[in-house]
Amino acid sequence: MTATPQSPTAGPRATPARPLTRRAAAHTLRAGLVLFFAAPLVFMAVSSLKPDGQIFSDTGTIKAFLPIGDVSLDNYRGVFERVPAAQFLLNSILISTVTVVAGLVINSLAAFALSRMRWRGRKVVLSAIIATLIVPFETLALPLLWWVNKLPWLTANGFQLTLTTGWLDTYQVQILPFIANAFSVYLFHQYFTSIPTELDEAARIEGAGFFTIYRRVVLPLSGPAIATVAILTFLPAWNSYLWPLMVVQSEDLRPVMVGIQYFFQLNVAWGQIMAYSTMITIPVLALFLAFQRSFVNSIASTGVKG
Repeated sequence: MTATPQSPTAGPRATPARPLTRRAAAHTLRAGLVLFFAAPLVFMAVSSLKPDGQIFSDTGTIKAFLPIGDVSLDNYRGVFERVPAAQFLLNSILISTVTVVAGLVINSLAAFALSRMRWRGRKVVLSAIIATLIVPFETLALPLLWWVNKLPWLTANGFQLTLTTGWLDTYQVQILPFIANAFSVYLFHQYFTSIPTELDEAARIEGAGFFTIYRRVVLPLSGPAIATVAILTFLPAWNSYLWPLMVVQSEDLRPVMVGIQYFFQLNVAWGQIMAYSTMITIPVLALFLAFQRSFVNSIASTGVKG
């Protein structure tokens, strides 16, 4: 008798327990990573509710992550008594919002011209834009400070416009230098190139121009890229510290990150520092959680394309 040949796919059947074990291990690893990265945030939020003495006494124990003991909102009230926190928050919201909105428009238009329009030298221009990413901001800070101190600006005195020189101690000096961003242009460019050009050709047959294609064809399909650029533009605008410290002297124009130095003068109040840090972290977390899915999808698609 001849032996029946075995199928090449035949083999030991996997036991049901093996996939369950793998899933359990994966979930355990993810939970551990979440706890590891969330622990500092939890410690900060919980410590903002405790007096300084209890913060130090609970350090090194599980109590540091639990809102137990002498818990109150005194630290948050102390923040508004010690610094003009409301004004700092409003300034940062205004600066970050304008920077993000203007950055989305300017950088997406530049990326559209580089990715969807055909003109000589566009690859050289794109390479030059990407090359600027290797230059750190600290290298440009002093030359930029000199330039903004020489630039003109129109100021309104009632119904009369006056031409002045110098942008120091203004909102625009904290916004305009950071609207155009090389990395944002690159992200938009990579995402725009993944959109089929046949859509542009179909729009041109209908009589659409470049701006109509940009506004009605490309942008509606670029939600993940828009969300990603919004997050990556918002973060440095919200966390800006060195530049406002150099160009802003008025307390009415300072952003939130400059305000944190107030708590290290004279008596250091760690509970108030934790409360202030919690307040300025909440907008960042809210923005990221709102656009998390689009952010991940955009980074993934950009990585595959590039």
